[in-house]
Amino acid sequence: MIGKIIGALVGREMDRRDGSGGAKGAVMGMAAAGMLRRMGPLGMILGGGYVAKKAYDRHKASRRPANF
Repeated sequence: MIGKIIGALVGREMDRRDGSGGAKGAVMGMAAAGMLRRMGPLGMILGGGYVAKKAYDRHKASRRPANF
């Protein structure tokens, strides 16, 4: 279950990068979940780290002053 959640979050982050939205992110999330699950615990750590890094970068960018 946790693997599916991490896969969905990875798919959402990948889909946000191109900005188109839709089913593409869901398909990429399913593929990422399958790949991460085959890698075992290391894959889950890598996927969770990717999502956490993207969330941290987004948070840091939102705190940046508006005059930049």
